[in-house]
Amino acid sequence: MVYRLKKNSEFKNVFEKGSFYADGRMTLYILQNGKTKNYFGVSAGKKIGGSVARNRVKRLIRITVMNNAHIIKPGHDIVVLARPGIKGEPLCMVERSFARLIKKSRAYAGGTA
Repeated sequence: MVYRLKKNSEFKNVFEKGSFYADGRMTLYILQNGKTKNYFGVSAGKKIGGSVARNRVKRLIRITVMNNAHIIKPGHDIVVLARPGIKGEPLCMVERSFARLIKKSRAYAGGTA
């Protein structure tokens, strides 16, 4: 099950108190939440493109998070910001990038990425 961050205050908390890791496709903000579940939020700014492009990118990231939720240690709030390099990328490249950032953040629980 994937739980989502929805409120602006939840996003701000992760941005202000969390660590961040980035590559050409996305920036990952991560903060330990002291709970037994992971919560995820996704954001894509106007640099990505119009609404159709932004929604496609957010959908790709949400699919990636759902497919790879098992590789993340429980107890984190995670916000994924799309960067312009993600536009037009296939799902496999987005998943590879996400897994690499999770491993970098030391929130990797093991399993197949």
